[in-house]
Amino acid sequence: MRPFVCVLAGLLLSLAGDSGRCLAQDPLVLKGAQVLDENGASFREGVMVALSDGRIAAITEGSAEGTTLELEGLHLIPGLIDLHTHLVLYPYDQRSWDDQVMRESVELRTIRGVIGARKTLLSGFTTIRELGTEGAGFADTALRDAVNLGLISGPRILAATRAIVATGCYGPSGFAPRWDLPKGAQVADGVDGVRKAVREQVAAGADWIKVYADYRRVRGGPSTPTFSQEELTAIVDEARSAGRPVASHAATDEAIRRSVMAGVKTIEHGYGASEESLRLMKQHGVVLCPTLAASEAIARYTGWSPGEPDSIRIKTARELMKRALRSGVTIACGSDAGVFAHGTNAKEIELMVEYGMTPEQALEAATRTAAAVLSLENEVGKIRAGFKADLVAVEGDPLQDISALRRVKVVIQGGRIVVDRRNEDR
Repeated sequence: MRPFVCVLAGLLLSLAGDSGRCLAQDPLVLKGAQVLDENGASFREGVMVALSDGRIAAITEGSAEGTTLELEGLHLIPGLIDLHTHLVLYPYDQRSWDDQVMRESVELRTIRGVIGARKTLLSGFTTIRELGTEGAGFADTALRDAVNLGLISGPRILAATRAIVATGCYGPSGFAPRWDLPKGAQVADGVDGVRKAVREQVAAGADWIKVYADYRRVRGGPSTPTFSQEELTAIVDEARSAGRPVASHAATDEAIRRSVMAGVKTIEHGYGASEESLRLMKQHGVVLCPTLAASEAIARYTGWSPGEPDSIRIKTARELMKRALRSGVTIACGSDAGVFAHGTNAKEIELMVEYGMTPEQALEAATRTAAAVLSLENEVGKIRAGFKADLVAVEGDPLQDISALRRVKVVIQGGRIVVDRRNEDR
């Protein structure tokens, strides 16, 4: 272990030092930018944003004390939020999921997570929800704690640890049945078994509980519901007792229905949701995270290229968004980053617009809506006095051109400048 500890310590110190190259620490005054209004529908001109003690102290047209950061020509928005990431994964066209889970050490995967966390933050995402370590144990809680301690540079992390799956309903799979291989999640069955799994994960530091309500039972087979209604209800009930919300991986209509009736807070993917199930989600206040970017990435990995006729995956995602928008269900930004490259999370927001949302709706999905899902609506997601000073300055107006979110010039986290690219390309 000693060589790994030395390498990891060196990496942490290196990244911490890099994140420490801040131009200023609060009190800080942001001047010259157009500032996104709390309503998310327009930008305000001629105002300054004063930061102090890691929070937004004031938004004022008058003067303010502090070091001035000139943001003339930029648009200032709240730090972005991604509700579905996997920091210990990386694109499957570089290495398959099976190989990552089975052939790479937890130590190596955790180091990849350190790098992924930094890339995510520098791309303007200041908060993420990690939805499963895919065989890497409790690496996400370690990454979360390292960020909170200031050891590494990364977004605020809410961790779900190992996810819960039913026997025979997750990977790695497709091997001879005589082999008893470890899975990429925690296996649990029956009401007592799933309650125990929730308790174990909460005790290990889970902020959220994730359950796979459906999955393939054999390699290459279709997804089918995996947990009974009673099991899902027990998972949610036990999590609720511990003060933890539940996210459900559910792509089939029946798994979505069962998850909603059990009381989950979010549906991940949801591609097979019928209009009836979407109405049920709306009725029960369940939020959809459609993970469009992951679906597109997998389509690319299997031979589809942008500009070609839509593949089945792309068609399915487009049709889901049409149904979801018609239904009025709440849609939030959850990209499944890790399936594709960390630091390119904004692809999800771009696809939301391409598939039917307005830029305003898509930006809201990655700010105010996502903050509410995390019960952080009084902390992040808006530029408001008293909120955490997590802010991003971009080149261009994202309400007119959502691709402006790719042109990140300044990222501020907790009142500190963590990246400043204002002078690049000048």
